[in-house]
Amino acid sequence: MAQSQNSTVELTIKATLLQGLATYGDVMVGNRAFEFYNERNPEDFIQIPWDEIDRIEAEVIGRKIARFAIFTKEDGHFSFSTRDNAATLRALRAHVPEKRMLRSLGFFDVVRLGLHRLLHRGRRA
Repeated sequence: MAQSQNSTVELTIKATLLQGLATYGDVMVGNRAFEFYNERNPEDFIQIPWDEIDRIEAEVIGRKIARFAIFTKEDGHFSFSTRDNAATLRALRAHVPEKRMLRSLGFFDVVRLGLHRLLHRGRRA
């Protein structure tokens, strides 16, 4: 059985890990780390200490938060969707500074930046 890094838990909620195939489980926000445990295999887990989180980006569609991604300093990023993403992000805000909680770029923003880079590529050379 996996050993939790947290001594107190502030929020536990059903979640989906969005890495390749969807993995269902529980997210725990505690005093020392963000943790995800697979519901079928408790040995399949992710534990991210608060000091390892570089930034958190939330995908906002209209007024709804569809999912969020946690970017770590060394291990890449992990995308999650919980039953209540707003409540989860509120709990995360207590441990991650607000300047490191960002709104991800929308579809049209990505397309606009891509076109801008294509059109201005020749001017640098």
